[in-house]
Amino acid sequence: MKARSSGGLGAVLPALLVSACMVGPEYNKPELTVPDMFRAQIAASESTSFADLPWWSVFQDDVLRALISEALTSNYDLQVAVAKIEQARAMVGVAQSAGRPQIGYEAFGAGQNELIPQRRSPDTVTYGSFGGLINAAWELDLWGRIRYSTEAARANLFAQEDVRRGVILILVSEIAAGYFRLIELDRELLIAEESARVFKNTLDLFTSRYDAGRDSRLPVERAQAAYDSSNADIQDLRREIAQQENAISTLVGAYPRVIERGRPLTEQSIPETPLGSTTALLQRRPDILQAEQIMIGANAQIGVAVADFFPKVGLSTFFGGQGVYSSGNWAGFGLWNLALSAAGPIYTGGRLNEVYRERQAFWDETVARYKQTVLVAFRETSDALVAQETLALRRTALQSQVRALQQSSALALIRYDSGRASYFEVLEAQQQLFPAEDALAQTIRDQLVAVVNLYKALGGGWHESDTLPLQPPTNEVRFDVPARAGG
Repeated sequence: MKARSSGGLGAVLPALLVSACMVGPEYNKPELTVPDMFRAQIAASESTSFADLPWWSVFQDDVLRALISEALTSNYDLQVAVAKIEQARAMVGVAQSAGRPQIGYEAFGAGQNELIPQRRSPDTVTYGSFGGLINAAWELDLWGRIRYSTEAARANLFAQEDVRRGVILILVSEIAAGYFRLIELDRELLIAEESARVFKNTLDLFTSRYDAGRDSRLPVERAQAAYDSSNADIQDLRREIAQQENAISTLVGAYPRVIERGRPLTEQSIPETPLGSTTALLQRRPDILQAEQIMIGANAQIGVAVADFFPKVGLSTFFGGQGVYSSGNWAGFGLWNLALSAAGPIYTGGRLNEVYRERQAFWDETVARYKQTVLVAFRETSDALVAQETLALRRTALQSQVRALQQSSALALIRYDSGRASYFEVLEAQQQLFPAEDALAQTIRDQLVAVVNLYKALGGGWHESDTLPLQPPTNEVRFDVPARAGG
């Protein structure tokens, strides 16, 4: 959209008044050039992306799928988003109604008994009247004010639908990441329990050698400290597991509960992740689509502001009848009226100009926000790609380290038992092994989360008809319009 100047608006108004048509600006999407490839992308862009797959085709864990399905039915943030769509849809109807005839009615009745003074004795006269009217008014939308208002409301509706899609994508991503975090904590708990068992065996070995007089008390105390540390880690992990289960429970719209497990961490598969084209990102990500709808609405609001400079032209009419009763006699007659009216501003103290400038500035804001949203989308995609590449190499290195430390720990125990090594070698090997196993488990989790983040960054697809109700849930307390009330 080209920049507009409020200073030139006064010169344009007379010509527009004569033309009697929509006076606001047409929407033109800002030009945006995006790179052909994402940073850290290895292969060339494919025609399709794994983000086009529904979530149940990406995550190969039946328990995780069940949790996501439950969340899409019961999550309250999603229910809020659906309710807001219904609100926006109703506001479209409100905006459209201004361009339709407005018809109403009026009825009245009155009576009076009046004293009339006379020479001999006072008398009274009874008066009565009743009547009814039907009135109608219709604004002629010559300048497009109502049409622009409707366009703005409709853009808000579409934006709210994109908000819902964004909530779905975030919800699916948070549950998947939280689930992978949970099974990673399970793996860390197993490692901690195994370390406690190994340190207990080491403690028993050192104790027996001390009791036999073959060693000092120092290795016993060191082994005891390592054993106690492992037990403390176990309690920390159990607390974190319970808290993670509570977090997932909230996401699925349930009270805190135990979360069922599917495949353990080491059996989770890393799916293939073709990216698709960079331009497809602009049509897939809900936040980008929402930002564009906000631009469309801002453009329409400028049209409303321009139309407010022109007169509002409308038709109005009423017809009905009235009856009068006086001293036993009735008389009735009809009433009608038809009028064409026009009302417009002459001087508003600069208010209309300032409203126009404010809405122009809001348009500029929405353009900047749209472009910033696109930049963030490319950054998030690149971050996920970098994570995928580096985490794969880190996992390979950690797997090699764990194998080496396992052999080192076994050899240290053999050497210590044969008297060819000190207890320091045994404890050092064991104390290096278990943190390395923890680091490997965390890296596997981070790989899975990187896939989730890439799916989210690309605007992962789904089939809404299979996952979401089209209407918000009906609450027990609702207020319905009476059947005979006017619409």
